[in-house]
This record gives sequence, structure tokens and C-alpha cells, in this order.
Amino acid sequence: MVTKEEIQKVMDWCEKTKKERNRLYVIERNPFRDEIDWMRRFILIEIDRPKESASKNNLVYDSLLKQLWQHMNGDWRKIEPDIRIG
Repeated sequence: MVTKEEIQKVMDWCEKTKKERNRLYVIERNPFRDEIDWMRRFILIEIDRPKESASKNNLVYDSLLKQLWQHMNGDWRKIEPDIRIG
């Protein structure tokens, strides 16, 4: 279950890390692997790395679009909160 709060927490960390490193793009170990269930499968987080050159096994954060991306079924897809019904 992906929540809006979890997505925001990851994006905030990406923004902070990007400012600290002050580089065009950044690749960091995923600090959320033990904390957020859906983040377990991503070993690394790639910040502002073009999806064309990013690893399909990693999470990609695009700071221009303020969006997290994952590779699924042969395509890059936005990570969005799950909708609860009922």
C-alpha cells in the first residue's frame, strides 16, 4: 500500500540530498528499505538521472516534475498513492 505521506517523505529526502550533494544527478543507497514496505525492492535511488540511462531496478526521482518513477512491465511509470475503496 503506497500512501501519499510515504511518497512525500521520499521526495523530501531526494530534494534535501540533491541540495547537499549539489550535482547534476545523484545516486544514493535507499535509506527507506527497512521502513517503507514498497521501497524494499529498490536498492538505489537515482535523483534527476534520465530514465533512459537509469537502472530499471532503481527508483528514479525527477525534481523538475516532482515525481517518483519505477520501471514496470517494460515501461517507466509514476508512483502514485493507492486508492482505498470502502
